Amino acid sequence: MTKTKISQVSEKPEPRQRTKFKMSTKIQLETQEETQDEAQSTYHQDTTSSNKQTVDRSHNIKRYASLVLLVIQNAVLVLISRYSRTMPGDRYFATTAVICQEVLKFLASIVIIYVNDGFFSLLSQVNQSIIANPLDNLRVAVPSTLYMIQNNLFYVGISNLPAATFQVIFQMKLLTTALFAVLILGRKLNLTKWASLVILSLGVAAVQIEATISKDQKEANSTNQNPLLGFMAVLAACMTSGFAGVYFEKILKDSEVSLWIRNIQLGVIGALMGAATAYFSEGKEIIEHGFFYGYNEYTIGAIFTQALGGLIIACVVKYADSILKGFATSLAIILSCVMSVFLFNFQVTPVFVVGATMVVGSVYIYSK
Repeated sequence: MTKTKISQVSEKPEPRQRTKFKMSTKIQLETQEETQDEAQSTYHQDTTSSNKQTVDRSHNIKRYASLVLLVIQNAVLVLISRYSRTMPGDRYFATTAVICQEVLKFLASIVIIYVNDGFFSLLSQVNQSIIANPLDNLRVAVPSTLYMIQNNLFYVGISNLPAATFQVIFQMKLLTTALFAVLILGRKLNLTKWASLVILSLGVAAVQIEATISKDQKEANSTNQNPLLGFMAVLAACMTSGFAGVYFEKILKDSEVSLWIRNIQLGVIGALMGAATAYFSEGKEIIEHGFFYGYNEYTIGAIFTQALGGLIIACVVKYADSILKGFATSLAIILSCVMSVFLFNFQVTPVFVVGATMVVGSVYIYSK
């Protein structure tokens, strides 16, 4: 009996053994929890990394898609506008085309706001930023009127200059924009940018001299072009474009109004000012022949391409940078020159090649 009790007592685990057992079990549980936490952390890291890669991939697609569209739009606009103004048949009134462009601009902006924010938000933004703030509309009227004038000058220039020559000379807007940015915004340019602007001016001068003194261009002779008038129109368009662009940038930075609301203001005011310009300059002819006199598929294509440019620029500003934008502009110049050879029998001379190369290089260097 006594032996049995002694045996039972000896079989019970000692206190130290029980403590070691509990500590071992606790350590195992903590190790399992740490392993699970590490696995979950690794899973979340992998998921976050995967989501970031997806977002980056989507952003890159949008960036390069907008740049490709910008190249195509810049090249096609000049080519189709040139053909629509020089093709056989009745010539449309450029002032009516400008009105259509402005109308499309604000209609497209309305649609974009409606899709992104909804109908009631659209009404609220229009009421707060446009209807209830008439003084702000007067500020926007300055760049809006200048853009309207620029668009009318665009048609004068493209009617009197070959597409390739026009595309090269029109890059002078880079120079005017830079100068107005220095004067109005106080922006500072480094030596490289100033050097690129000088190269740009020399390249444009070479191309213009070639266009003026070259009398054997069949295209110019057959359509009674005036290269000097075209050059003056493009130069004036570059001046208005540069000042309007810088002034509009200042308006955007000084307020919290969205870009699309600003585009609605630009479009409405531009359409009204364009209508006044059409009435006083070609009113009798428009009343006699009709608003859409001379319109065809090429005219409509030029109008839509011009209106589309503003939307593409907005996408480029959002998804790309100035370097890629400059590269896209350079590609558009090259594409326009190459296509002009095939579409309009444009005669490429050594002077034009040198001038165009200088312009393309300066645009790219300035953007870096």
